[in-house]
Amino acid sequence: MERIFLIGYMGCGKSTIGKRLARKLSLSFIDLDAHIQNNYRKTIAELFDEKGEEAFRRIEQQALLEVADFEDVLVSTGGGAPCFFDNMEVMNRAGVTVYIKAEPEELAARLRASKTVRPILSKKKPEELIPFIREHLAERERYYNKAQIIFPTDHMITKEEIHLTVDAIAERLKNRSR
Repeated sequence: MERIFLIGYMGCGKSTIGKRLARKLSLSFIDLDAHIQNNYRKTIAELFDEKGEEAFRRIEQQALLEVADFEDVLVSTGGGAPCFFDNMEVMNRAGVTVYIKAEPEELAARLRASKTVRPILSKKKPEELIPFIREHLAERERYYNKAQIIFPTDHMITKEEIHLTVDAIAERLKNRSR
Protein backbone atom coordinates (compact mmCIF):
# COMPACT_ATOMS: atom_id res chain seq x y z
CA MET A 1 0.00 0.00 0.00
CA GLU A 2 1.46 3.31 -1.07
CA ARG A 3 0.25 6.92 -0.87
CA ILE A 4 2.17 9.86 -2.27
CA PHE A 5 1.00 13.46 -1.99
CA LEU A 6 2.44 16.14 -4.28
CA ILE A 7 2.22 19.61 -2.82
CA GLY A 8 3.44 23.01 -3.92
CA TYR A 9 2.37 26.37 -5.28
CA MET A 10 0.03 26.57 -8.25
CA GLY A 11 1.91 26.21 -11.50
CA CYS A 12 4.79 24.20 -10.00
CA GLY A 13 3.93 21.12 -12.07
CA LYS A 14 2.08 18.89 -9.59
CA SER A 15 -0.43 17.60 -12.13
CA THR A 16 2.06 17.26 -14.98
CA ILE A 17 4.59 15.44 -12.80
CA GLY A 18 1.90 13.55 -10.90
CA LYS A 19 0.33 11.88 -13.91
CA ARG A 20 3.67 10.68 -15.23
CA LEU A 21 5.03 9.68 -11.82
CA ALA A 22 1.87 7.70 -11.01
CA ARG A 23 2.23 5.80 -14.30
CA LYS A 24 5.90 5.12 -13.62
CA LEU A 25 5.14 3.81 -10.11
CA SER A 26 1.98 1.90 -11.16
CA LEU A 27 -0.23 4.00 -8.90
CA SER A 28 -3.66 5.53 -9.50
CA PHE A 29 -3.52 9.30 -10.04
CA ILE A 30 -5.92 11.67 -8.31
CA ASP A 31 -5.93 15.40 -8.87
CA LEU A 32 -7.64 16.65 -5.70
CA ASP A 33 -9.18 19.67 -7.46
CA ALA A 34 -10.59 17.44 -10.22
CA HIS A 35 -11.91 15.04 -7.56
CA ILE A 36 -13.74 17.95 -5.89
CA GLN A 37 -15.06 19.24 -9.24
CA ASN A 38 -16.40 15.78 -10.13
CA ASN A 39 -18.13 15.44 -6.75
CA TYR A 40 -19.71 18.90 -6.83
CA ARG A 41 -20.21 19.21 -10.60
CA LYS A 42 -18.71 22.71 -10.41
CA THR A 43 -15.33 24.22 -11.13
CA ILE A 44 -13.05 25.29 -8.30
CA ALA A 45 -13.63 28.91 -9.38
CA GLU A 46 -17.41 28.43 -9.13
CA LEU A 47 -17.10 26.86 -5.67
CA PHE A 48 -14.87 29.75 -4.53
CA ASP A 49 -17.34 32.32 -5.91
CA GLU A 50 -20.47 30.65 -4.57
CA LYS A 51 -19.26 29.44 -1.18
CA GLY A 52 -16.24 31.60 -0.37
CA GLU A 53 -12.73 30.44 0.46
CA GLU A 54 -13.46 29.18 3.99
CA ALA A 55 -16.27 26.86 2.84
CA PHE A 56 -14.16 25.72 -0.11
CA ARG A 57 -11.28 24.85 2.24
CA ARG A 58 -13.67 22.68 4.30
CA ILE A 59 -14.76 20.88 1.12
CA GLU A 60 -11.10 20.44 0.17
CA GLN A 61 -10.27 19.06 3.63
CA GLN A 62 -13.08 16.49 3.40
CA ALA A 63 -11.88 15.43 -0.05
CA LEU A 64 -8.32 15.10 1.26
CA LEU A 65 -9.45 12.96 4.20
CA GLU A 66 -11.33 10.74 1.75
CA VAL A 67 -8.41 10.18 -0.65
CA ALA A 68 -5.95 9.79 2.24
CA ASP A 69 -7.63 6.42 2.86
CA PHE A 70 -7.18 5.21 -0.72
CA GLU A 71 -4.46 2.67 -1.42
CA ASP A 72 -1.77 2.72 -4.10
CA VAL A 73 -2.46 6.29 -5.09
CA LEU A 74 -0.60 9.46 -5.99
CA VAL A 75 -2.53 12.61 -5.09
CA SER A 76 -1.81 16.02 -6.57
CA THR A 77 -3.22 18.62 -4.18
CA GLY A 78 -4.29 22.18 -4.81
CA GLY A 79 -1.69 24.78 -3.91
CA GLY A 80 -3.53 25.85 -0.76
CA ALA A 81 -4.51 22.41 0.52
CA PRO A 82 -1.43 21.92 2.76
CA CYS A 83 -1.91 25.35 4.35
CA PHE A 84 -5.24 24.84 6.09
CA PHE A 85 -6.39 22.92 9.14
CA ASP A 86 -4.11 19.94 9.87
CA ASN A 87 -3.89 18.90 6.21
CA MET A 88 -0.08 18.61 6.16
CA GLU A 89 -0.16 16.38 9.21
CA VAL A 90 -2.90 14.24 7.63
CA MET A 91 -0.81 13.77 4.48
CA ASN A 92 2.42 13.11 6.37
CA ARG A 93 0.70 10.44 8.48
CA ALA A 94 -1.07 8.83 5.51
CA GLY A 95 1.89 8.63 3.13
CA VAL A 96 4.89 10.43 1.65
CA THR A 97 4.69 14.14 0.89
CA VAL A 98 6.74 15.68 -1.89
CA TYR A 99 7.05 19.46 -2.20
CA ILE A 100 7.50 20.40 -5.86
CA LYS A 101 9.40 23.65 -5.41
CA ALA A 102 9.88 26.43 -7.97
CA GLU A 103 10.99 30.06 -7.76
CA PRO A 104 8.42 32.89 -8.10
CA GLU A 105 9.70 33.97 -11.54
CA GLU A 106 9.40 30.41 -12.85
CA LEU A 107 5.93 30.01 -11.32
CA ALA A 108 4.78 33.28 -12.91
CA ALA A 109 6.01 32.16 -16.35
CA ARG A 110 4.23 28.80 -16.01
CA LEU A 111 1.01 30.41 -14.75
CA ARG A 112 1.01 32.93 -17.62
CA ALA A 113 1.29 30.01 -20.08
CA SER A 114 -1.39 27.94 -18.32
CA LYS A 115 -4.92 27.55 -19.68
CA THR A 116 -6.29 26.89 -16.17
CA VAL A 117 -8.16 29.75 -14.50
CA ARG A 118 -6.80 30.37 -10.98
CA PRO A 119 -9.40 32.21 -8.84
CA ILE A 120 -6.77 33.81 -6.63
CA LEU A 121 -4.96 35.29 -9.67
CA SER A 122 -7.93 36.25 -11.83
CA LYS A 123 -7.83 39.97 -10.95
CA LYS A 124 -4.04 40.38 -10.94
CA LYS A 125 -2.35 42.57 -13.55
CA PRO A 126 0.76 41.08 -15.25
CA GLU A 127 3.11 43.37 -13.31
CA GLU A 128 1.52 42.30 -10.01
CA LEU A 129 2.01 38.58 -10.60
CA ILE A 130 5.63 38.01 -9.45
CA PRO A 131 5.37 40.23 -6.32
CA PHE A 132 2.07 38.52 -5.41
CA ILE A 133 3.53 35.03 -5.90
CA ARG A 134 6.66 35.94 -3.93
CA GLU A 135 4.59 37.18 -0.96
CA HIS A 136 2.00 34.39 -1.14
CA LEU A 137 4.67 31.70 -1.49
CA ALA A 138 6.52 33.11 1.54
CA GLU A 139 3.32 32.63 3.58
CA ARG A 140 2.79 29.08 2.34
CA GLU A 141 6.33 27.74 2.47
CA ARG A 142 6.18 27.09 6.22
CA TYR A 143 3.59 24.43 5.39
CA TYR A 144 5.25 23.19 2.20
CA ASN A 145 8.57 22.77 4.02
CA LYS A 146 6.97 20.15 6.29
CA ALA A 147 7.08 17.77 3.31
CA GLN A 148 9.19 14.67 3.69
CA ILE A 149 10.87 15.32 0.32
CA ILE A 150 11.58 18.77 -1.14
CA PHE A 151 12.30 18.71 -4.85
CA PRO A 152 13.26 21.86 -6.84
CA THR A 153 11.88 22.01 -10.41
CA ASP A 154 13.12 25.18 -12.05
CA HIS A 155 13.63 24.93 -15.80
CA MET A 156 11.11 22.15 -16.34
CA ILE A 157 9.85 23.13 -19.77
CA THR A 158 10.60 20.43 -22.31
CA LYS A 159 9.23 16.88 -22.28
CA GLU A 160 12.77 15.64 -21.66
CA GLU A 161 13.14 17.91 -18.59
CA ILE A 162 9.78 16.68 -17.26
CA HIS A 163 10.85 13.08 -17.85
CA LEU A 164 14.15 13.65 -16.00
CA THR A 165 12.28 15.30 -13.10
CA VAL A 166 9.88 12.36 -12.83
CA ASP A 167 12.79 9.89 -12.87
CA ALA A 168 14.65 11.85 -10.19
CA ILE A 169 11.61 12.03 -7.89
CA ALA A 170 10.96 8.30 -8.39
CA GLU A 171 14.58 7.63 -7.40
CA ARG A 172 14.25 9.81 -4.26
CA LEU A 173 11.08 7.92 -3.31
CA LYS A 174 12.76 4.57 -3.88
CA ASN A 175 15.82 5.55 -1.80
CA ARG A 176 13.54 6.73 0.97
CA SER A 177 11.90 3.32 1.32
CA ARG A 178 15.21 1.46 1.72
